[in-house]
Amino acid sequence: MVKVTPTLRAMITIRLTSFEKIPNLFPPPSHFPEKITKPPNQFSQKPPAKIPDLDISKKFEITQQKKTLFKSPEPNEAKKLFTSLISSTQVPPDPIFLNSFFESYTAISTVDDSISLLRHMIESLPSFTPDLSTYHIILSKSCKLPDRTLSQVLQVLDLMKGNGFNPNQVTVDVAVRSLCSAGGEGVAVKLVKELSSKYLTPDVSTYNYLIQCLCKSRALSSVFAFVVEMQSEFDVKANHDTYAILVDSVCNAKSLCEGMRLLRMYRNCGVEPDCFLYNAIMKGFCKLGKNGEVVEVFKNMKEDGVEPDLLTYNSLIIGLSKCGRVRDALMYLQVMVESGCVPNVVMYTALMDGLCREGDALGALALLEEMEKKGCSPDSCTYNLLLLYMCKEGLLDKGIELYNAMKEAGMQLERASYGTFVRALCGEGKVDEAYEVFDYAVESKSLTDASAYMTLESALKSLTKTTEKVLAV
Repeated sequence: MVKVTPTLRAMITIRLTSFEKIPNLFPPPSHFPEKITKPPNQFSQKPPAKIPDLDISKKFEITQQKKTLFKSPEPNEAKKLFTSLISSTQVPPDPIFLNSFFESYTAISTVDDSISLLRHMIESLPSFTPDLSTYHIILSKSCKLPDRTLSQVLQVLDLMKGNGFNPNQVTVDVAVRSLCSAGGEGVAVKLVKELSSKYLTPDVSTYNYLIQCLCKSRALSSVFAFVVEMQSEFDVKANHDTYAILVDSVCNAKSLCEGMRLLRMYRNCGVEPDCFLYNAIMKGFCKLGKNGEVVEVFKNMKEDGVEPDLLTYNSLIIGLSKCGRVRDALMYLQVMVESGCVPNVVMYTALMDGLCREGDALGALALLEEMEKKGCSPDSCTYNLLLLYMCKEGLLDKGIELYNAMKEAGMQLERASYGTFVRALCGEGKVDEAYEVFDYAVESKSLTDASAYMTLESALKSLTKTTEKVLAV
């Protein structure tokens, strides 16, 4: 007797009742009146209440939201509007409002017209004294104009100075960022040099921002020349952030020559290259796949008297292993050990991978033994790599030994090594062993049940076809 669960009973009930006439839950349209009578005194047509008077800054915010403050960039109309606004209230406008008013007009006008409005504001409202932020508004405008000369920018700076405001580092930052945002990196370079010679140098944040923009739009040689010039002429020194930007640019340019030039530039600035800089360049080349070129960087490093560290050897050995120079990598491993650095599991695994790619799977096994003797424990990546290549090279007995070690350590199997191992076992007729590996892959959650089974099924089908061919012969 089939047990009817409550859920099944409910489904049956719904199916049966769906054929019955369901009463309309809403009255037919004829039951509704033709016109809906509004409740009394709820929607009475009263004139809207008068909005209370707001102070001038609130009026300005509302007008800005409606975008009807300035209908024209004509300075005379802007002056009339300003006169009207200040005469319509008994509360004198605050500096925030006045700067906001001025900025909104500057956004649609020329520099000359903006200066004209500013003078009118000062004359019409004696209580208004422009501050440095007022001049920064018009300075930012002058930097975003299509004119790629310094004439407009210098005009604003002269105006600032004439009114008692010498440029400060905020001024330099505003100008540089405004120029670069408008694609005027070249003008920004001229301005920085001009301000550095007359007033002050940019702070490190502004300087690094400019360097970063130049690296995106200029040849690296010209950027390096600018850095050297700022160092020699104005004593503007690059910091680690500056060189990190330059290193990234060198790597993006995929040029070892530029990397070497960066090192020379470092020396020209009076700073000896350190391990940090060399490691950054070597790591960058490895990321680009230029693994063989890291040797040149390493040689320059040694010539400069900079002692390599663990990260240096890590980039060098892994890079050489990946580009097929595993014998050179093994040589540098020995150099590393003699220098007192201890190799890690990542280096050893990279070397084993290089040996296996050259067809020397037994050499990789020998390196595994050496690794364990030196106290460096292999991880699951090491074992999966070796298991994969042992099976590919026909060394199934060695593969079984590796698998047993992995199983004893509770390591997971990777998809590639599992599939290759199972196919190798089935190919040798070791079906029971293949099923046991399948069970372990599922129990250790190395693969999903479906994926592990499909791989095993495929290996068994291949074995069946091979057996049928043999019997047919």
